[in-house]
Amino acid sequence: MKLGMRLGIEGAGSAWLVFAGCTSAAVSASVPCQGGGVAEMAAAFGLALCVAIFAAGRLTRAHFNPAVTIGYTVAGRFPVRDVAPYIAAQTAGAIAGTALLAWVARGRPGFAFPFADFGANGYGEHSPSDYTLSAVVVVEFVMSFVFVAMHMLMSVSPTRRASAPVALGVCLTVIYLITIPVSNGGINPARSTSTALFAGGWALDQLWLFWAAPMAGGISAGLWLPLVWRRRAHVRRAARLYRDA
Repeated sequence: MKLGMRLGIEGAGSAWLVFAGCTSAAVSASVPCQGGGVAEMAAAFGLALCVAIFAAGRLTRAHFNPAVTIGYTVAGRFPVRDVAPYIAAQTAGAIAGTALLAWVARGRPGFAFPFADFGANGYGEHSPSDYTLSAVVVVEFVMSFVFVAMHMLMSVSPTRRASAPVALGVCLTVIYLITIPVSNGGINPARSTSTALFAGGWALDQLWLFWAAPMAGGISAGLWLPLVWRRRAHVRRAARLYRDA
């Protein structure tokens, strides 16, 4: 498939993911955590990812996340020349999704941008539960590593790829159940950028962390998984030699 078509799918998928996931945080105003309950927001992101991968998985790599793209690249499974276009498409799509959310949210009487913040990510006093910078860095890094590693593991065979939408949707839901109370659930720099642009102020000041930690997690997963695969190949080769001896 041509690059332009793949970029369009990445942008559309990112827009859908952010719109569906952040709607529960920005539109509802009945419970804490930027308006949406933790389970509600986590499920929204997980189900949205599941739907997006089901819809686009056969047509494109269905990354929808710069950390995933960089992880595949470091692992040698994605061309370097396509990294910048993919990240740009993902970020532009996420911004479009948040813009649509902002348009919808304005229809609610009394809605105000500073109050809702669209589920923007933050640490310290802007963390939903006042978690410190160091705590947020660790959680964002570890959960990004887990998600990117899971994404790559689910792409190694046709059988795994068939079940990848459900597996990755469940994985993201669990990750968000963990991270929403800590940072409002980042893991995806494109998603973090889009909401920070609309929230402004402190969200833009703290945005650097939600690029640095997820991208570091993605790079680490990209470095680690090839080592595991090579080790498994050596073990299998040794087992075959033992059986043939």
